[in-house]
Amino acid sequence: MKKSLLAVAAIGAFASAAQAQSSVTVYGILDVGYIGGTTRVQDSVKANTAGYNNGTAKATVNQFGQGAEQTNRLGFKGVEDLGNGTSAFFTAEFALTPQDQALSGNTNGGLSNRQTFVGLKKNGIGQTAIGLQYTPVFNAAAATDVGQLNNMTGNVIYAGSTGITSAGAGTNNLGFTNRTGNTLSVKSDNFGGFTASAIYTLNNKNQTETTLSTATVGGNTNASGWGLGADFTYNKFYVTAAYQALKQLTVSDAALANTNVWTNAQAAGATAVGALPSTGNAVNVQDNQFYAGATYDFGILKAYAQYVSRKATSTISTNYYVKRQAEQIGVRSYITPTIEAWASAGLGRYTSFGGTSAQPTANFNGWQLGSNYYLSKRTNLYAIYGQTLTSTAAIAGSTVSSGLNNYAIGVRHTF
Repeated sequence: MKKSLLAVAAIGAFASAAQAQSSVTVYGILDVGYIGGTTRVQDSVKANTAGYNNGTAKATVNQFGQGAEQTNRLGFKGVEDLGNGTSAFFTAEFALTPQDQALSGNTNGGLSNRQTFVGLKKNGIGQTAIGLQYTPVFNAAAATDVGQLNNMTGNVIYAGSTGITSAGAGTNNLGFTNRTGNTLSVKSDNFGGFTASAIYTLNNKNQTETTLSTATVGGNTNASGWGLGADFTYNKFYVTAAYQALKQLTVSDAALANTNVWTNAQAAGATAVGALPSTGNAVNVQDNQFYAGATYDFGILKAYAQYVSRKATSTISTNYYVKRQAEQIGVRSYITPTIEAWASAGLGRYTSFGGTSAQPTANFNGWQLGSNYYLSKRTNLYAIYGQTLTSTAAIAGSTVSSGLNNYAIGVRHTF
């Protein structure tokens, strides 16, 4: 009996020692509430067409929705000590959609992947990882965005809108690419306030097809790119910048009938002013993105300044492109120990098809107000209002202007 007890104790001690060398954390965000808003588009051609209300198209949304302040998610991350200042780490994070009865809202019935990677870290040098990961531009924006990359309109950097232009939360890929798959990343340790990072994404595939009536045909698919980022902290001042160049290139014969190839600056049937390609939307595109941001903590409030530029160019003809630029400033402050508020204002411009006088160019501006009331460290109530206006631009013979407002009241819980 005593031997059995000693054996059990020894096994328990060994398990405890093994567990002490590694740790796994479960985390997540649940964000739900009331979301409303209105979008209005004015079209000069339709104003002179029977059946249209002076060329004005208006849509209003009212719903108990999700993800206004932050996108819902469930994640797992862990670290294992390998000794001698070396450790292994992983992250697996998935999107959650509380308003959808399907698991994570994925039509395939599976979890929608936000980021999943495994890596190694060496103290005093840095770390590297492989998998689906955030881009350098996204990481820089996340560190310096006054609205903390919420999904509401009015933020001209992140360019989001919840429940207005889409049924779900967020059309947030106008400003920059959030994440890339098949990616190798490296990040340095902190040296005198400086850190640097880089990514290289690669997914090349050669394919052939054989049919009964034709010879073997095929083509090459090349989704690749790279990115660099750097930041510096000095007392209460923080500055960061990042650049990334991503290419989606497909060379195929006519038999493959690839309808997504860019032959002009509008990708895959997109007709909105300054429409930019999103994941899977267009091929034969060179997509270059730059971001710079800075913050300074004055104590009573924190000030923010941001700039973003994105140019997507057809690799078939460089005469066809879409360019978007935006600048934004803002402040964020605790009014009381439990009440936090922020405000931002920005402006920008779209340039498409080469930017001649006959092509669409539009200016836009936006502003946003928001507040959090913290019930605890993990739970808060929030209220957010934002508005974006786009000036008149020419599209296919029409002159179009648009306005969008978005508001939400909700509760967010982090765990």
